[in-house]
Amino acid sequence: MFSALVKFFTPKGKMLFFPLFDHAAQNVVAMAELLKKALNDTTSINTKDLYHRIDRLENIGDDITHHINIELSKNFITPFNREDIHALISSIDDVADYIHESANRMFLYDLQEFTKPMQVLADLILQGGLEMQILINELKDIKNTEKIAQYCDLIYATETKADHVYNKAVADLFEKEKDPIKMIKYQEILLGLETATDMCKDVVKVVESIMIKNG
Repeated sequence: MFSALVKFFTPKGKMLFFPLFDHAAQNVVAMAELLKKALNDTTSINTKDLYHRIDRLENIGDDITHHINIELSKNFITPFNREDIHALISSIDDVADYIHESANRMFLYDLQEFTKPMQVLADLILQGGLEMQILINELKDIKNTEKIAQYCDLIYATETKADHVYNKAVADLFEKEKDPIKMIKYQEILLGLETATDMCKDVVKVVESIMIKNG
């Protein structure tokens, strides 16, 4: 009788939460793709449309996070610890938040041109988002430790690259930029972009905690 109950409830928990995790990760990738386009688009009308689309996707991400948190209070059986589920979806949402924050600042500052380091950081955000999407999908088989560890390492490497790009960009900015207002704007945007990659690393830390508890 007990085994029948476990068989009935466990797949339901997986079917409920993992598609939501996947949706949240896919949403981050979609936001990152739009951000990359915005940083490579010189047409202000198109750029503003991209910013608005990022804004709408950020709201979708918030809805997914809220949905998961509501389901946590309603479901007795979950794929892993409730606190870890909350931490995982929150960390994914943080990536979306910083992509949105970066896009919002670019929109508010009405920047007409972007530096090469900004574009490289946008590329790395997208790369980290794609790696995170695969990592989240791999959690469906939590025993597949080798593949999960592989994508954890890839995200760490992407974040390290972003750190190097950011540090050099800021050093060059202070050395070469003479307009103090422009310097402040560029520095804030660079920081926002780099922080988005930091948030991908935070997703990895949550995944690693889940692996330790369930390994």
